[in-house]
Amino acid sequence: MRVVGSRLARWFECSCALALGLTALLAGCGTSDNIIYGTPVITMGDVSGDFTSYIVEIDEIEFTRNDGLVVEPLSTPEQVDLAKLTNMTELLEAPAFPYGTYTSMTLILDYTSPQITIDVNGQVQTVEPLDTTGAAMLSSTVTVNFDPQHPLVISPNQSTAFSIDIDLAAMNTVDTAANPITATVQPFVTASVVPVAQTGSMRARGLVVVAQPSLGNYIMNIRPFADLVSALGALQVNTSATTYFNINGVVYVGKPGLQAMNSPNVTNAPAVAYGTLDDLSGITPTFNATSVYVGDDEESVLADFVTGTVSVVSGDTLTLQGASYLNRYGELGYYGALNVSVGPGTLIYEDGIAASGLTLDSIGLYQQITVAGQTIYNPSTQAVESVDATPQDGFAGLVRLQSTQLWGTLNSATTGSMSLYLLSIDNFEPSDHLFPGTGSTSADDADAHAYRVDTGTLNESALPAGTLLQVNGLVTPLHTAPPDFTATSVVQGSTVPSTMVIEFGTNGAGKPNPFVVRNSSELLVNLSQADSVHYIATGPSKVQLTSLPAMPKITYASGTTLILAAGTATSVVSVYNEPASFADQLDDLLNHDQNLVYRIVCVGQYDAATNTFIATRVDVALEEVFAT
Repeated sequence: MRVVGSRLARWFECSCALALGLTALLAGCGTSDNIIYGTPVITMGDVSGDFTSYIVEIDEIEFTRNDGLVVEPLSTPEQVDLAKLTNMTELLEAPAFPYGTYTSMTLILDYTSPQITIDVNGQVQTVEPLDTTGAAMLSSTVTVNFDPQHPLVISPNQSTAFSIDIDLAAMNTVDTAANPITATVQPFVTASVVPVAQTGSMRARGLVVVAQPSLGNYIMNIRPFADLVSALGALQVNTSATTYFNINGVVYVGKPGLQAMNSPNVTNAPAVAYGTLDDLSGITPTFNATSVYVGDDEESVLADFVTGTVSVVSGDTLTLQGASYLNRYGELGYYGALNVSVGPGTLIYEDGIAASGLTLDSIGLYQQITVAGQTIYNPSTQAVESVDATPQDGFAGLVRLQSTQLWGTLNSATTGSMSLYLLSIDNFEPSDHLFPGTGSTSADDADAHAYRVDTGTLNESALPAGTLLQVNGLVTPLHTAPPDFTATSVVQGSTVPSTMVIEFGTNGAGKPNPFVVRNSSELLVNLSQADSVHYIATGPSKVQLTSLPAMPKITYASGTTLILAAGTATSVVSVYNEPASFADQLDDLLNHDQNLVYRIVCVGQYDAATNTFIATRVDVALEEVFAT
């Protein structure tokens, strides 16, 4: 076996940019040491389950070619909150790879210093990860075999999309009765070549190399998550006349933003773009950005950042619920609640909108925000106590108003407005029925059971009462309701991917064959073997399978790439994109009495009319897998 250290490939790529100019960078330095390269465009997402945070480290990722060559694309461990990858896919890297056919991937997760939490009745509770022996979970190595019919093929001087998905719902058995709460972990990872159209909304982070206003783009070196040292491949970021830019606190829209980036003080500055992958025909992938943040608005060497939902406003102090914390050293944290101090000099922005005149009075109760400021530590324990976002130490504190997500059931609607029975605000159940201080008078205060939403030109009046809805937008500032919320989008819950989770045996002990039917057309589970966990979740809404007329059939979606996987962390996870191959694999595994299925997780759409779950993804997690 020969190992290619990708650090050399990436160093060569970056040094080419310095020595040979931008052309070499865009070419990805296609040859080095007589090796011909292509580019895997590696993204990462997950199925989060009920976790509010899941902070671990990705220690290593290795890809194995069909001739035994091993490529290691990560140069440093990456700390990541896996729970945050459900709604936003991360562009992990686009490194130079020797061309050829790759058949498997190995990923190592480090649990040495985990920060894992779940929401229990509206309260964030810490979870202790355990291995299958009951000992503290420290590390796990997962090998993923790619679909033999759809391996990762790296072509010379071309890019190829590749998706890694970590299924937190399948790999964790949570015991909320334990003190502390525990999660027995058997990591379950899938990986597959996927069409560009299915990558969805994505975050691409890195360092600016050069802006090219005449071409409508800029070039950056990818640096994912909170990484402060790596350069994991080049990316061309395309912008448009409507792209929103926030560059060191100055807001632009369209070409003026690129012109502002074409400045020496922006070169090598950190940048984050949100959008979708585009053209992969060349060695350097391209990305279409809807918004771009450069400099001090996502990270800074002078400030620390916290993102959460405003649950309390008391004078100049805001309490953030579910607070994700990123300090200036690239270290992540998560807090059930964290106080933030603001003041008259604190800068206020609204993401995606070139709004003027925003003040602290623009912040509403249960609004999601990102805050930059100085961390206040406990002098005795050095634990984080709060964040001070008032201007100081050469950094102007800032608050960014971000899109807030509601889930609720429809009470009634007319053109331009609707009333919701709120189920959650940014994944948390409202802590109380009434929201004091939100209305222009106390009689106008927001009511979680009749939450008033301005829908603009949208008309939801044709929908029946009780329809589950996902709504994105901004909370009305304090003391100004009604309305309570202004929507930018309204989506019926029936069109949002749902997750079916079934666990077998007490605390995931497993069953040898929990299927009534398993073939290339469908799966039918014996629900009587699912002792406690058996539900379909759409957002915060959970339907227990025992409440349905019968156990739903699991069928496979057509016209889309399927991710069908079976296996465990103690051996390998095998991935298939074709139902027939997947059915054969299940037959092989379940014909051994020793193999126990402990969880099934499906992602797709539930059709109540036919009592069918139409899956785009099925993960069958086994407690132990023996060679067949």
